[in-house]
Amino acid sequence: MIDKLVMATNNKNKLREAREILSPLGIEVISQQEAGVNIEPVEDGQTFGENALIKAKAIYNVVKVPVIADDSGLCVDALGGRPSVHSARYAPKGQECDKILTEMRDVPDGKRTAYFECCIVYIDSDGTESMSGRCYGTIAHEQRGTDGFGYDPVFRYGNKTLAEMSPDEKNSISHRGVAMRKLYEYLEKKKGE
Repeated sequence: MIDKLVMATNNKNKLREAREILSPLGIEVISQQEAGVNIEPVEDGQTFGENALIKAKAIYNVVKVPVIADDSGLCVDALGGRPSVHSARYAPKGQECDKILTEMRDVPDGKRTAYFECCIVYIDSDGTESMSGRCYGTIAHEQRGTDGFGYDPVFRYGNKTLAEMSPDEKNSISHRGVAMRKLYEYLEKKKGE
């Protein structure tokens, strides 16, 4: 019976999203810091899945309780798929959107397609399970909205950026929301066993 799991992150936004989505299961989600773990494993994988697994294993080896880890990023078609697994280190913190907008300055509307991808790895004494999600959209010409983080102000889904959406709206369509719902279904089944 799972009643608590550690999320291999100290990112308050990711933690909040995970808590919102998983709370109906009655599972307490705590950060690695709250679990007393102060390590930052080197994310040198070539894919989001590899990086999520690196983080999950590193934290699990310390806490020995169920762990979830995710890796996610923005993949822009006009930039050859960049920044991809390098999304978090693509530009100095807070300047990610500015860099994308600068690089996309001369790209016309029809060529501004992009997607967010998230891979979540769950690990416990039984082994590992992974699930992923994508959210397809376009890169806006300017930053809009104040409710998101990272690249949310420039990623447009329909006629809104992710930063213009309420948390419920964003969770219903976002890459992390899609992957988290798959995790929810997996954990619901696991709890029932």
